[in-house]
Amino acid sequence: MKEALYITMISKALLLQSALRGAASRTSSARSLARGLSGNDARFFASAVPSSSPPPPPPPPSSKKAAGGSSKADTTSPQQKLKTPSSADQALQSLPVSFSDISRAKVAIRNGVVRTECIKSFFLSELIGANVYLKPEFRQFTGSFKERGARNAIIHLMREHGSNLKGVIAASAGNHALALAYHGKELGVPVTVVMPVVAPLAKVDKCRKFGARIVIEGAHILEAKKYAETLVEKESLTYVNGYDDPPIVAGAGTIGCEIIEDVPEVDAVIVPVGGAGLIAGVSCAVKTLKPDAMVIGVEPEFCASYSAALKAGKPVAAPVQNTLADGLAVPVVGPHAFEVARHYVDECVLVTEKQISLAVLRLIENEKMVVEGGGAAGLAALLPGAKLDRPDLKGKNIVVPLCGGNIDTTVLGRVIDRGLAADNRLCNFYATVSDRPGGIAKLTALLSELGASIKDIYHERAWLHTTVDQVQVKCVVELQGKEHREKVRNGLIDAGHPIVWDIKG
Repeated sequence: MKEALYITMISKALLLQSALRGAASRTSSARSLARGLSGNDARFFASAVPSSSPPPPPPPPSSKKAAGGSSKADTTSPQQKLKTPSSADQALQSLPVSFSDISRAKVAIRNGVVRTECIKSFFLSELIGANVYLKPEFRQFTGSFKERGARNAIIHLMREHGSNLKGVIAASAGNHALALAYHGKELGVPVTVVMPVVAPLAKVDKCRKFGARIVIEGAHILEAKKYAETLVEKESLTYVNGYDDPPIVAGAGTIGCEIIEDVPEVDAVIVPVGGAGLIAGVSCAVKTLKPDAMVIGVEPEFCASYSAALKAGKPVAAPVQNTLADGLAVPVVGPHAFEVARHYVDECVLVTEKQISLAVLRLIENEKMVVEGGGAAGLAALLPGAKLDRPDLKGKNIVVPLCGGNIDTTVLGRVIDRGLAADNRLCNFYATVSDRPGGIAKLTALLSELGASIKDIYHERAWLHTTVDQVQVKCVVELQGKEHREKVRNGLIDAGHPIVWDIKG
């Protein structure tokens, strides 16, 4: 049933696009559409692209004159009106990526990537108050959605250059490097990856195992890219931008097609935003197939480059700080991706580091899914207290792509601790106790009675200057949540221990 509905939607969308290709073809296509669409189909056509639908036929001529008017009727035919495309039509046709590109990409890559299914989450749906579906793109072989664009880009270049394609090159420290290296090997195209010195060793080793030539150059990704561009000229390689090349965007857009296949009644798709390639492709596909669905972008507050571009009306450099969502930390969004995204995306919101860490924790505990910070950003925006925790999304069908799962083990440990702290299940405090024998023992006995599990404790003598017979003890304790936190805090105060709660830094 879902497949039949999806095929119908695809057919209508492609018919619609063919109707907008030019003046002559627009007239011909409109005639066939007028013959072929009626009832619900006609309403679908009208809702799909209201601004580019043909105008209604003129009213029949009337013999009666309107007051102060003329009896002359508008004799302009619908076909003549169609010859002049609207500004909306022209804008749609001028975009770097169209739904036709995404449809071709879907066919091109279907045998080379994992077709991930949207899975409804019982626990997250209860928590958020909506029907939440997760699309686990981290289950691709290299651990992220980047495989879709990488494979499509290589296939596109093979068709375009044939035997003249000497190889492809990219500057990347993460998921794009892995995806390009893997699919280059699968398709028999040499791949060179320039990685900065800060690139994780695990990802460097994986790229080597996939047969890519690895060049370590530059203190950060921008220096690595500059060096890669010199190799393009020296070795006649083709540079593949991981978020802005049109074939990359089209490959990412296949996620949107699959979302509509799996959840035809989707109301909102929440997409992480870095360089904007993913949200550009997904929004184009979703809005073409289901125009009334919302597409909302989510950025980390420490790198809001898409929001900065929207404000400026063009891609501009945004301030960047280290973030748990390192895969989204792109200082400037891609110009091609931005042009497509700004046309389709409804809005973009920001998430905090606290919300990102909490989203990673929720996925581990409730779904048994290990997702990197950037991949969990969409869910972070939906959690209680976040920007998308709002009435208009309650009870709706919401799809959240989980874009990647390549998180270092050491980083994962820190993210879990931060998530526990954000969830009031890990707290720290200073307590003042007697410096006589048994002083700390009484404190630990009290914490035991209150149900707190001590994770860390540090005895400090030098920095308390109020009295010589007392000392400070710094404690980190594991708790069960907000109510338990207040119980422990009040219990310490009632027992006469001066405390400093929730130490920062």
